[in-house]
Amino acid sequence: MIPRATYRIQFHAGFTFADAAAQADYLADLGISHLYASPISTARTGSMHGYDVVDPTTINPALGGEDGFRAMAAALRERGIGIIIDIVPNHMGVGGDENGWWLDVLEHGEGSAYARFFDIDWQPTGKLLAPFLGQPYGEALAAGALKLSDDGTAVIAHDAHRFPIRPEDRAETEADPRRFDDPAELHALLERQHYRLAWWRTAGDEINWRRFFDITELAALRVEDQAVFDAVHALPLRLYGEGLIDGLRIDHVDGLADPAGYCRRLRAAMDALRPGGYLVVEKILAADEALPIGWQTDGTSGYDFMNEVSALLHDPAGEAPLTELWQRVSGRAGDFASEEHRARIETLERTFPGQLNAAAAAFHGIAMSDAETRDLTQGMIRRALFGMLLHFDAYRSYAGSEADNGERLRTAARAAADASAPGEAELPGRLAEWMLTRPEARDAARRFEQLSAPLAAKAVEDTAFYRYGRLLSRTDVGFDPARFAQTPAAFLDRIAARTRNFPHAMLATATHDHKRGEDVRARLAVLSEVPDAWAALVEGLDDSDIDPGDRLMILQTIVGAWPMASAPADDFAERIADWTRKALREAKLRSSWTQPDEAYEARAIAVGETLIGTPGVGALGGQIAAAGALNGLVQAALRCTLPGVPDCYQGTEFWDLSLVDPDNRRPVDYAARQPIAVWGDPSILSDWASGRIKQALIAHALALRASEPTLFEAPLSPLDITGERAKHLLAFERRVGDRALVVVTPLRTASAVGDTPMVDADWWGDTHVTIAGDRHRAADLLGELPVHVAVH
Repeated sequence: MIPRATYRIQFHAGFTFADAAAQADYLADLGISHLYASPISTARTGSMHGYDVVDPTTINPALGGEDGFRAMAAALRERGIGIIIDIVPNHMGVGGDENGWWLDVLEHGEGSAYARFFDIDWQPTGKLLAPFLGQPYGEALAAGALKLSDDGTAVIAHDAHRFPIRPEDRAETEADPRRFDDPAELHALLERQHYRLAWWRTAGDEINWRRFFDITELAALRVEDQAVFDAVHALPLRLYGEGLIDGLRIDHVDGLADPAGYCRRLRAAMDALRPGGYLVVEKILAADEALPIGWQTDGTSGYDFMNEVSALLHDPAGEAPLTELWQRVSGRAGDFASEEHRARIETLERTFPGQLNAAAAAFHGIAMSDAETRDLTQGMIRRALFGMLLHFDAYRSYAGSEADNGERLRTAARAAADASAPGEAELPGRLAEWMLTRPEARDAARRFEQLSAPLAAKAVEDTAFYRYGRLLSRTDVGFDPARFAQTPAAFLDRIAARTRNFPHAMLATATHDHKRGEDVRARLAVLSEVPDAWAALVEGLDDSDIDPGDRLMILQTIVGAWPMASAPADDFAERIADWTRKALREAKLRSSWTQPDEAYEARAIAVGETLIGTPGVGALGGQIAAAGALNGLVQAALRCTLPGVPDCYQGTEFWDLSLVDPDNRRPVDYAARQPIAVWGDPSILSDWASGRIKQALIAHALALRASEPTLFEAPLSPLDITGERAKHLLAFERRVGDRALVVVTPLRTASAVGDTPMVDADWWGDTHVTIAGDRHRAADLLGELPVHVAVH
């Protein structure tokens, strides 16, 4: 069943299935057809997101367990609402003592029934590296941080992590556990186990199993193995077969060994139970990349739409002055490509050297099997791969598959060749051709693919995006910072192109992973229309004792998240401080997660507090608030009316001025959101700052989706716009016969917006939109409400 509209909810112990069931009436009245749930499988105790699953075969008891889930599903069904769930096939939460599969591998090594479940390179040592120690192994041993449990069955590290003793040693340890209070005896025991305990800092260089990015507490799964696939998907497929859920969202599909094969296998499994299920994938698309049709999915989970609509809201005239300002103030590069290149080098060298070595070793094995190439050393191959990964501009190449003809990989190889060491220029091209044409290179290609994806995520989204501060509204998950803005025509063309293959792809503008809320981005986009006002604020500030680029990004965050029409709440400074601390650590320039500079962070937080109290800062935030709100309404209108499945992230039916997680996962006040405001009620304009106007627009558009399904299946057709303000409008229709859904929205109209998110009617002058052959004045279409969404 294809959803009409979804509503994403983040489940955790503080918001359970029962809490969601209590909102069934509200969600139905808002126009939602499906609750879109964060992962519901049993996760690590205390998990606030559910992506650290420890048992994929059961529903998390902290959320209400299976009984609670069934009760929620029944309550939602009574109001005509189905469920889509997020699943995590790429990895599991490990460490601690909660993952039975992982503990069995630690206990039995390669002989474990679950050894094949995890992506472990057992050779040459036959041991799994366990880099979970908070200090070097010798220090931990001497300090008593490693202890045999009272029953002698496991070593406990730091009172947190359990490492089972292999069965061969169990009789000895159970007979006299206290003997192993002696560090020498404990060390001798540990040397006989199927794992080697190690300091967490060894992981990047020496880890011999694949992780989710660089997170040691998340171990990657080999879901390409049928037994693993069956175990991981038994629960969601059972729920789907019973009709308790209507579809799945696949987390981090690019982490899998074979995303295409996985998606087809899952589609076949779903269709065998019940044809027509909804299936979308979390996929970051490169600038010129399209999701392959052959994967048999309904599309992506919506980051690409978020990028497209964001670019639409920006004024291209602001690009040059904002770039110049950023360069001059920060002293950093004006182009994003330079920041990305530097971040890729650092991330490969510091975070993924072990994974790169493993890929190089796999290719070296191929080279050694042929007399012609046996003198290609592993070092040469490593350098070639390093260069290719630096220049690879997408998450994956899907080498040799129907998703790619190999040109993206060959382009990266050519760029690597140009920068290669003397005498090694031909090697990147050779490796690319091996990946594309040689069956024996399949495992080596997989290792390259499963490194290119986390490299892109960590270097681009989790590093360079926190370094490049030209305009933060263009650096969010799945965004292309090199494309500052786009025309309405280009936007509609891109939407139409995606619709041809994926008419039911998800449309998202806020997610649990976004770096700043959808209405923060909408407001910051206004700065592209008023770059001089922004420059005046920046240049009028007193000097500070932190990096000027850091200060500029803190300032943008404050202005973007400033309350719509009131003074900041008591927790505003704390929220900015939390964002500042995380941003500095992700940027890894003056602080980091692995070596925090708390003194610098404190100075940066103090600068933020000073900026909050600086009159000009709040004044600019207030000055552009209404224009930003209008952008937010435009964004919401397009999400709810364009082809695809609109998703509303929890609480964002009101203004979303959230920051990066965990700020974007704060509790939602559902009582304040009821009753639902009515589109057309005059009070929503006078009370626009409360967010009720946005909720009213969403409910109105979703009501049209429900009452006019035929129109919402019709293709997208741009409408003709004429007059002096034509470039400030976007207009389209979805027509069937003599009836059409018509959408007309303002664009880049900050100069014509006053104290409410409305454009002054006189400003439109002679601007007209032609609908069904009749010319309509823009001033009439947009005279009473900020955007026009109606059936004609």
